[in-house]
Amino acid sequence: MNAPFSLDSNLDGARTQVESLLADRMARLASAGTPRRLHDSIGYSLLGGGKRLRPVLCLAFAEAVEPGASRRPVVQDAACALEAVHTYSLVHDDLPAMDDDDLRRGRPTNHKVYGEAMAILAGDALLTEAFGWVAGDGEAPRGRLCSELARAAGAVGMVGGQVLDIAEDRPATLDYLLRLHRLKTGALIRAACRMGVLAAGGNPAALAAAEAYGDGVGLAFQIADDILDVTSDATTLGKPTQADAAAGRHTFPAVVGLAESRRMADSFVRQALDAVRVLEPDPGPLAALARYSVERSS
Repeated sequence: MNAPFSLDSNLDGARTQVESLLADRMARLASAGTPRRLHDSIGYSLLGGGKRLRPVLCLAFAEAVEPGASRRPVVQDAACALEAVHTYSLVHDDLPAMDDDDLRRGRPTNHKVYGEAMAILAGDALLTEAFGWVAGDGEAPRGRLCSELARAAGAVGMVGGQVLDIAEDRPATLDYLLRLHRLKTGALIRAACRMGVLAAGGNPAALAAAEAYGDGVGLAFQIADDILDVTSDATTLGKPTQADAAAGRHTFPAVVGLAESRRMADSFVRQALDAVRVLEPDPGPLAALARYSVERSS
């Protein structure tokens, strides 16, 4: 009889792998002659901890397609690229022109330590380097991985979602919130799942499962974030709470209430669990990660 799956040990192992991969890429940047202060600013945010959900999902989907695939350079490059894009978005979101936050992951935000100009440049570098990592030497399927990442990060993905989030005329409606967060948060999470499948050579059925799973987890994750913003504290979260309300932005609890927000999050997790059975008939890492998206405390 197999031992029950442990998310904690699996997640710790995956995060340790991600941290090692990111540290290696920072070392490559240093050896390539990156200016010291830029290197320090990039490293401050990229190596500053966090859930590492996106690279972990990428590695987990690659493993679900083919055991051992997470050790392939193309899979590891895709995982690092996803975290670099995510980190760039956080650095830029924290800037005074955007969310104007002082705290991220329990530490002062990048621009508070290195100044606004360097924070902007560090974000620019992270975004650019991400595509260099995933492009590699150009062999298949790296071109398609670049396309996936660009779509998720760009005008019809994360950046487009951020525009919807800061729009002055944004309506307080559920449809608008779902559209916004399918772009701002969900696009990169869906891409992480899809890129894991693509990098491991998965078939169309696996790719469709990754798409549906990523959509469910992305929305569940954001709803959980909104719930934690009004039910937790800055020490636990490592960032300011009630920030969206203070900025006049609409959240799921504000629009539909806490109880309905929790119900919706659970529904999106069930969507993810149903979708991933194609790749994971017995509950394993992917099912546990879906549940983690709403059960986490930070």
